[in-house]
Amino acid sequence: MTRRFSHEELSTIRPVKESAEDDLLARPGVVGVDIGEKVSRGNATGEAGILVFVQRKKPLADLAPEDVVPPDIGGVKTDVQEMEIELQSAMQLLRPGRQVDGSAYPVLAGGISMGPARSVFKEPPEVEEPGEYLFVGTLGALVRDRAGGAAMAMTNFHVACVDDSWSEGDRMVQPGRPDGGHGTDDQFGSLTRAVLSEDTDGAVVTIDEGREWEATVTGIGAVAGSIPAEPGMEVQKRGRTTEHTFGTVASTEATISLDYGDGLGSRTFRHQVRISTDTARSERFSDGGDSGSVVMDGNNNVVGLLFAGATDGSATFANPVATALDELGVDLAVEQEAEPPETPSESPGEASGTNITIHVPSGNVTINVVVGGNS
Repeated sequence: MTRRFSHEELSTIRPVKESAEDDLLARPGVVGVDIGEKVSRGNATGEAGILVFVQRKKPLADLAPEDVVPPDIGGVKTDVQEMEIELQSAMQLLRPGRQVDGSAYPVLAGGISMGPARSVFKEPPEVEEPGEYLFVGTLGALVRDRAGGAAMAMTNFHVACVDDSWSEGDRMVQPGRPDGGHGTDDQFGSLTRAVLSEDTDGAVVTIDEGREWEATVTGIGAVAGSIPAEPGMEVQKRGRTTEHTFGTVASTEATISLDYGDGLGSRTFRHQVRISTDTARSERFSDGGDSGSVVMDGNNNVVGLLFAGATDGSATFANPVATALDELGVDLAVEQEAEPPETPSESPGEASGTNITIHVPSGNVTINVVVGGNS
């Protein structure tokens, strides 16, 4: 169970962690700094401290004195933990491969495969074999442009843009090409904006006129809205690879560094949401290809935009949703509850109806569906 820290604990540890994190990240092998529960010999101690994530633990004798993480910083104890963190997109060298959900969805929704129509040339040492690679991730949720109200699909920068060779107007396909999507026939929209900052790895794709969509996440339901993530919050997500999975927010204080490859280099993200996998319900919370998924609470409120995870599946990282939406200039599309019928009651045998709003090429249409009454 995730330990919840008091306001007093966090207010004491946070400034110490933030003042030391750049120095810690500069040390060889350090990939992240966070606030969490110290672990000793595999057991949680109940004590709050500064967590320092390293790719591989090494004996002190193998480290230079300046590279050793001190046992405490400013009176706050530290805990060095192994964690290898990677972006959660997936790529293929123009070869077919096994995927979990490569389905084509005639009505766009969150939680499904998507990726660029273009291929990207990669060569060693980034990849083992040089060639044109195809990329795939997850369409997280449907959003509306704050400036003009256009319907858009939200995902990650590294899913839609891949690297620094992207351009506004790049075409996107559903499903992604590694999942069988056709580079021309399965296009659904154009890359409109993208952000890669200390807070957000995000992109939005304007949906083509005439393409149907709905403000839902496949397998979870209608998007209710958004709220801030909080430690201890039970969360869920639906992604193209691991599909519907469950976890718990472990922290909202994570700082991590990730390698975005040639042209973009190493990037540091701050104040990120760290999610621990609920191993009783999911083998892992995310894997390669789940990047771009939205993380939701049990009431279908979005709390984060998933972009990275530990290679062993123990942790997943997400951008805080409010920051991502602000930096991308969009609002979540939310399905409104049906209006109650104007008639207070119906006589026995009289049919009753419910108003349902759907999104069609020409706009929103309200349909009255009969759900009761005599035949």
